[in-house]
Amino acid sequence: MSELHLPWLELTILIPLVGAICVSRLQNRDRAKTISIVICALTLVCSVGEWIDFASLHTFEAHDHWDLIQFVFHRDVFVIDELSAPLLPLAALLYLTTVMTTLRTKVNRFSFSWTLFSEAILLATLACRHPWMIILLLAIAVVPPWLELRQRRQNTRVFLVHMGLFVVLLTLGQLLVGSDSTSTNPPILAGCLLTAGALIRSGVCPLHCWMTDLFEKATFGTALLFVTPMTGAYAVMRLVFPIAPSWALQSIAILSLSTAVYAAGMTLVQRDSRRFFCFLFLSHSSLVLVGLEMATPIGLTGALCVWLSVGISLLGFGLALRSVEARTGRLTLDNFHGLYEHTPFLASMFLLTGLASIGFPGTIGFIGTELLVEGAVEVYPFVGLIVVIAAMLNGIAVVKAYFHVFTGTRHTASVTMNCRTAERVTILLIVVLIIGGGLIPQPGVESRHHAARALLEHRRISSGKQERSDEANSTHAAVSSHNASVSVAIKERSDDE
Repeated sequence: MSELHLPWLELTILIPLVGAICVSRLQNRDRAKTISIVICALTLVCSVGEWIDFASLHTFEAHDHWDLIQFVFHRDVFVIDELSAPLLPLAALLYLTTVMTTLRTKVNRFSFSWTLFSEAILLATLACRHPWMIILLLAIAVVPPWLELRQRRQNTRVFLVHMGLFVVLLTLGQLLVGSDSTSTNPPILAGCLLTAGALIRSGVCPLHCWMTDLFEKATFGTALLFVTPMTGAYAVMRLVFPIAPSWALQSIAILSLSTAVYAAGMTLVQRDSRRFFCFLFLSHSSLVLVGLEMATPIGLTGALCVWLSVGISLLGFGLALRSVEARTGRLTLDNFHGLYEHTPFLASMFLLTGLASIGFPGTIGFIGTELLVEGAVEVYPFVGLIVVIAAMLNGIAVVKAYFHVFTGTRHTASVTMNCRTAERVTILLIVVLIIGGGLIPQPGVESRHHAARALLEHRRISSGKQERSDEANSTHAAVSSHNASVSVAIKERSDDE
């Protein structure tokens, strides 16, 4: 396996982990925020360095050479490939922008130390391919949101039951996975348990109520950081995709498709802004699962492109909504607020990122959505139509929410509501990524297409190895049986003579 030139992975994980320990000792919240921004920026730099270093190797997978880690676990724990390489910078960008846009009015409610700890766990999860380590890290990632709910004296029953069931199902499923399990020799019960656990973490209907509960009871920043990286989809790709047969993957895609349409319809009738964002995200993340489970080059390419575009666009959309809430309190969508004159930058970001999430032409999500529809049509013709219907409903919901939040009346404010410098920088950064990815899509699409073909090839190779192993065992058994028959015949003839 190829090695990166520098220990980017370990630095990416250790910097926020050490930073969380340092920030937890600080009493000054403003200073804690400043240090957290610096730590998140360093983490983003290391993650981008990892991506560039990996791209220069022109290989499917690579690892850092750290003798201590290899000595403890007797294997390469942190390994990246073409699937996870761009996900680490995306996750680091998510945390940096969230911390940067946290206003002073919210710093006492938002835990910077637990945020940095969550970032370290997320990056370690995305840099890991060992099934048991992934399950352990996914279980640890549940702790910070649960602690926040406890500190805010909120009922944690819904969140705890669903997350506990998710961890139990993944654990039981992985226990039943054999060393010879492949897509041609699938462990049916293990695959069902792993799939159920990953779908619960992804919020697939009808086991999605924990996600709306989290957005209602936790801080918006914590809920955003917990769901936006789509670690449930990552668990599907690492735990389910290598061992599930094609018919099982397509069944999961149909279930995810129904969730996408249901969530898109729910966005049209929501009155609370947080529930609106939750269902909008749930619809888009389900569409990503639809493409991932098609197991075709075009469909998988589209899903990987949409994974990145949705991560960037809904990140900006959520941050815009969070910034507006920080100024006005929780918003309702059953009346008009008329905030455009006070926050034109946030209004522009709200509309641009919302349209980018549904694949508006000229944005980063356009090509990915087209590839996703084309890949879906190859498997089931009617699926492509349903994907288009879900995108249409999401588009209507985004425009409707924009009108309710920023137009319709004239808002009177006693204090200024202008954007801060950190918010302007964040807006410009996300706009550059959205517009740049839409105007120059070829590098990103080519990278995701190569990753899709490599993932499908690895899946086929592992299945082929199992088939060849079964054939070799059958041949060996046949030869042994033939030799035994010959030996018996020779012995009988000797006895006759």
